[in-house]
Amino acid sequence: MPAKSLIAAVLPALLLALPAAAAPETPQAPTAQAVAPKGAPNFLVIVADDLGWSDIGAFGGEIATPNLDALALSGVRFTGFHTAPTCSPTRSMLMSGVDNHQAGLGTMAELLSDATRGRPGYEGYLNDRVASIAELLRAGGYATLMSGKWHLGLTPDREPAARGFEHSFALLQGLSNHFGADQNAAWTKAGLNPSYRDDGKPATLPAGRYSTDYFADRLIGYLDQAKRAGDTRPFFAYLPFTAPHWPLQAPPETIAKYKGRYDAGYEALRNARLARQKQLGIVPADAVAHTAEQVRPWASLSSEERAVEARKMEVYAAMVDRLDQNVGRVIAALRAQGRYDDTIILFLSDNGPEGNVIEAPSPRFKIADPKAPPADPDAPTPVDPSLGIDNSLANIGKGTSYVGYGPGWAQANSTPSWLVKGYPTEGGIRVSAFAAGKGVTGGGRIATANLDVRDIAPTLLDYAGLTQPATFAGRPIVPHQGHSLRPVLAATAPAVRTADEAVGYELFYRRALRKGDWKAVYLPAGTNRYTRKGVSTGRWQLFNVARDPGETRDLAAAEPARLAELVAAYDAYAKDKGVVPLPVVAAAPATGAKP
Repeated sequence: MPAKSLIAAVLPALLLALPAAAAPETPQAPTAQAVAPKGAPNFLVIVADDLGWSDIGAFGGEIATPNLDALALSGVRFTGFHTAPTCSPTRSMLMSGVDNHQAGLGTMAELLSDATRGRPGYEGYLNDRVASIAELLRAGGYATLMSGKWHLGLTPDREPAARGFEHSFALLQGLSNHFGADQNAAWTKAGLNPSYRDDGKPATLPAGRYSTDYFADRLIGYLDQAKRAGDTRPFFAYLPFTAPHWPLQAPPETIAKYKGRYDAGYEALRNARLARQKQLGIVPADAVAHTAEQVRPWASLSSEERAVEARKMEVYAAMVDRLDQNVGRVIAALRAQGRYDDTIILFLSDNGPEGNVIEAPSPRFKIADPKAPPADPDAPTPVDPSLGIDNSLANIGKGTSYVGYGPGWAQANSTPSWLVKGYPTEGGIRVSAFAAGKGVTGGGRIATANLDVRDIAPTLLDYAGLTQPATFAGRPIVPHQGHSLRPVLAATAPAVRTADEAVGYELFYRRALRKGDWKAVYLPAGTNRYTRKGVSTGRWQLFNVARDPGETRDLAAAEPARLAELVAAYDAYAKDKGVVPLPVVAAAPATGAKP
């Protein structure tokens, strides 16, 4: 069935799939501040954590996501939207509108090394060289609300309450147990307990409540209390879920929906999703998926191994399903309040899917002395028996299990792209994203242009009728480097960048530079700070990602002049943004040579 026919067939039913809102909370009076420009829209920015590019139905997935699909098909889907390779760098760009190396997350705080610690742009938190979009919108008369994962600073002066959010329930770290089971004495003693804040005050995730449900509860509560208090200000609502980030955990009734669904394995899933993407028109009809890296063939697994692997994917699918259900609850609340028609909705994942093999909490995420040397990402992680972790087949998905789903499923979920989270290849930085709502010309449109998470802050300011100031709170701030997406959202232009504009990416010394349809990628050897036993090429490669989204055909030898142009552009980007260069490692002396 053609893509337009599919949309016409499913959209009416999907739009009716949105359930009722949650019960309201106690109202509070709005904070007195500036008045927003007349007619300024509301904003709802929803972020999924480690979602695969093809997970939701509108992007080729088989998981039940009727609410996200309804929004995506009523608006415009972005098939070339990019982020940083991992979560906190992406969030720094989303909040600031500038490169992560200038916003303070040149690398993840958990992976600072002697080469990067103390360097400008590598503070490990959203720094004072930028003003967050929440700060700018609040100063411009908006109510600013957040519920979910922050990952941009752990101290009181770096928390959401200090960076522009009037109301916030936030997980400060990068992950936590989805049922709140990591807040007891054993997890605290191990230094692995999470930090939650409720309007800046220490808080907890209610034990037994599922994180995705609770984050939606709190955001709906903020919206309801504003309605009852007569607060008519436009709002910026930020809903960064922690799902489907590991540990893979979900309510049992949702997991049960997917029993047996993935018994055919990850190769079969990759093939099925790519076929649906072609049917939907979101990849070229001749697109080829990149060969999966570092994956054992499904046929080589024992029956016991297949059962465990299939169960992991069942739980992962349930996490995505539950996220979708809660997006539906938030949308239903907006409709019930009469605010949906005045709201612009942006949805994205913060990076590609997680490909690590995970069976226990990583020492990287331990709360420790920030001056201590970083944990070895390639070292095996022992399971601390005091934590009560049980990764048996029957227990996977419960609050006492602690697994990820590994490279096979991750690369199925990023198909047709190359690799996963942690890499500047398309599998790490191209994410499912869309816009819907007020002012978005929809009808199932697909925008193929190169778009970026740095575009979000300027887009919101543009629609709010505000301008980024040169200074904020008495300090100069870095000008926005993204572009307003208004021309793409309103269908007045197909792109916001010219073919000559260079967009750079760097994390863990892995590098990429995009210019028009062309992309250069360099994966150095011996520097795998994320994704254990990671993939390295040790040379620059060149791809035409418009024709080859899977990055399967390296054109470096065929187009040397173009590659040189992009490498030079990357060098200029790295110098301008203050990227710490790859450390020079002395070669080992030859056998028999004197040291």
